[in-house]
Amino acid sequence: MKRNLAIIGTITLVLLVLVLINAASYVRIEPAADTEFSPNRSTYNAGPTGLRALYELLQETNRRPARWREPPAALLKRSEAARATFIIAGQTRRPFSREDMQSLRTWVARGGQLVIIDRTPADELLPPLERWTLWPRIDDWPAPALQGDNLQEMVEGVEPLAPVQPTWLTRDLGQVAPTRYAARFRLDVKKEAAPTSGSLQPQTTPATKDDLEQTAPSPDATGRAPAPVAHVADARGALLVDYRYGAGRVVLLGDPFIAANNGIARADNLQLALNMVARSDGPILFDEYHQGYGETHNQALAYFAGTPVPAIAAQLALLAVAALWAGGRRFARPLPVPRADRLSTLEFVTSMAELQQRARAFDLAIENIYARTRRALARFGGVSYDVPRSVIVASVAARAGLDPQDLDALMRECEETIAGVPTSAQRALDLVARLREVERRLGLRMRKREIKQWAETR
Repeated sequence: MKRNLAIIGTITLVLLVLVLINAASYVRIEPAADTEFSPNRSTYNAGPTGLRALYELLQETNRRPARWREPPAALLKRSEAARATFIIAGQTRRPFSREDMQSLRTWVARGGQLVIIDRTPADELLPPLERWTLWPRIDDWPAPALQGDNLQEMVEGVEPLAPVQPTWLTRDLGQVAPTRYAARFRLDVKKEAAPTSGSLQPQTTPATKDDLEQTAPSPDATGRAPAPVAHVADARGALLVDYRYGAGRVVLLGDPFIAANNGIARADNLQLALNMVARSDGPILFDEYHQGYGETHNQALAYFAGTPVPAIAAQLALLAVAALWAGGRRFARPLPVPRADRLSTLEFVTSMAELQQRARAFDLAIENIYARTRRALARFGGVSYDVPRSVIVASVAARAGLDPQDLDALMRECEETIAGVPTSAQRALDLVARLREVERRLGLRMRKREIKQWAETR
């Protein structure tokens, strides 16, 4: 563990430095302005261009709204979606694929209601008509810097529109308040040689409001109207039209402002929005999948957007990859793994003492201890270690005031035991205890281990 302290400390220091650098360089990103030029038509958006107000109103009135976060192909697999109303609002953030468009057409033909609220709906998104061409016309475009809450500029010089005929879409409707950027849908009769692809490209002779009223016949015996029907229009064209496709219906509104948060409260816009989306008793599905809120969309990074957390996570991942790469490579010649000695000095002493005890080699034990005591006594008396015993005894007794006969007898018994005189374990312990007592009385320095052993013998 001690070998890794430097590595752990270095890694911790690097992480702290990275956190400090990211915190110091963090600049709060202000949310993008909700403009009419680049609106966000999601029901999650509470800004001016969002549809959250309409969604929450439908919730409060128990009209069964839901946010659809799956591809349109799932509409064909859900039985509860067979009679639903599917709403596509504005230019979506995720484009419609060919499979999405085909699934929507199939679903509408089986009885679904498709509501498209957009100034310029995609050509391929609209189910095709048999003998007619429907295309939008816009006379003015919003400026890129136009804020979504700048209602004065958006509705300047625009008169409210009244329904052109009583229909299910104009029920309880007095006037509709669009913006100056609203699209008008024009109707043309297809030429005989023209392909029936449902293109929205303008033809040479566009139809006006009077044309729409005159050419909108009653449903035939099968219940399907052969042409779109205008519900709200003026001299430039129709703002709101619908037509049948198979067993279902398609509704087109040329101005998302009418259903958005910034315009739903003007005139009878709310009533028109309710008439479009809440006609049937089926669920009301707002397309959030193509607004970027798919069911597999990861919202974790979106939650930390504008903070240093993603940068820190990326740097930590880079460090982890670097550590794994460096740990798996050898930068020098291979070295043998060091082998640590598993036996300590105390274990060695314990093993030797056990062997001596089993072999009853008490003379060896006395020899190890007496040799050290003799050297200590010689130093204390100020004489050489190899002088005779009597010289050591005399010098120590003269300096310390000990009985020379007792000290001489002790040293003689130890030397006789070392020389081979038989002894017992008890006598060996007694000799060692007497040697330790002499060292204690003289104040000879002993190691802690020896002091502990002397105390145990006492």
